[in-house]
Amino acid sequence: MVVLALTLLVAAVATFSLGVLLWVICIQFWTEHIPEGITHPVRLRILSCLLHLTMTWGMIFEKLGLCYAPQFASFVHDLKPLKRDPDVVVTDLRFGTIPVKLYKPKEHSSTLRPGIIFFHGGGTILGSLRTHHNICLRLSKDCSSVVLAVGYRKSPKYKYPVMKDDCMAATTQFLKSLQVYGVDPARVVVCGDSVGGNAATVVCQEFLKQEDLPQIRAQILIYSSLQSIDFRGPSYQQNANIPLLSWNLAFYCWCCHLDLRTSWKNAIKNGTHLPPEVWEKYRKWLGSENIPERFKKRGYQYIPPGPVNEDAYQEINLILNSVCSPLIAEDDIVSRLPETCIVSCEYDLLRDHSLLYKKRLEDLGVPVTWHHMEDGFHGVLNTLDFGFLTFPCSSRIMDVVIQFIRKL
Repeated sequence: MVVLALTLLVAAVATFSLGVLLWVICIQFWTEHIPEGITHPVRLRILSCLLHLTMTWGMIFEKLGLCYAPQFASFVHDLKPLKRDPDVVVTDLRFGTIPVKLYKPKEHSSTLRPGIIFFHGGGTILGSLRTHHNICLRLSKDCSSVVLAVGYRKSPKYKYPVMKDDCMAATTQFLKSLQVYGVDPARVVVCGDSVGGNAATVVCQEFLKQEDLPQIRAQILIYSSLQSIDFRGPSYQQNANIPLLSWNLAFYCWCCHLDLRTSWKNAIKNGTHLPPEVWEKYRKWLGSENIPERFKKRGYQYIPPGPVNEDAYQEINLILNSVCSPLIAEDDIVSRLPETCIVSCEYDLLRDHSLLYKKRLEDLGVPVTWHHMEDGFHGVLNTLDFGFLTFPCSSRIMDVVIQFIRKL
């Protein structure tokens, strides 16, 4: 009798699991679009299905009260074994309560090395020290540099501004300890992908005020999230349903991090979450006229903001600061930022963030090195050394970043 009950239970679990898998596959094919310009579309389909599958199981466990959905997804993503390189020593440390990984070339150096502070992406809900391990390993080895990867606390368990506070604290401790790690204080770089790029430029802006610490030499921003105000631009219209960052997933991440109600989705999408005077104030930096015309050819229609929803504005107006939206920092801050390397991807929901920030920096005299990946999409860098699922674009991004650092 017990054996029969167990057999039925196993059969039920297997059937349910198969149903979840089929549902994820159907939803992915129904809602997501892969443009012809993306190489290896089958690989992207597989990656997207894996992401949706882990998040769907996470949602099930969240409904059961076991954990947050992103926590389960992160747990699964972290199961991938870490690559080892005999030429790089990797050390797990804690800066107070913040976990960090330190990467240092094994070979002795008679001179001080460049230092790279790396903030991983993942929309504040995913990503970890483990998911970006291969990237940091490669940076350390190929740039002969000391890399500090910061494991900041993530949403939805930890809300804004916890991530920013962790990144600031880890950066402060590293800058105070450069001599211990053999880092040249004149060659410290901050680097990040996606929301990690947000952290990198926020750290740069904030540390302009810290005159008692070594100044950041350069910032590297890889398909970064740089503003949380306008969601009506060309890239939001063109790339709303492209893996691995759809509009729906981006909005979910945004709400998790800022602790906002998802009921404001239509107001935000239509631009009614802010009053006319706010739109007018930031149009000079966020307006689509600042984006080159060639990036509007795949389809773009200007959507004027509707009448303001006062309730939405009262809850959402915290986005109007330079932590949530470093792109709108004042001129006297942005003009003092260090040399910048920006990588953008054509099929990325956040593509226009990079284009707008590039223009702001250049208009204010900040040297910018810009690389645009015509076949790139959001998250492509994480496919580096991913075996069959690797995209050539990931290696090209690494190559331009390494080249930029070597020239500093």
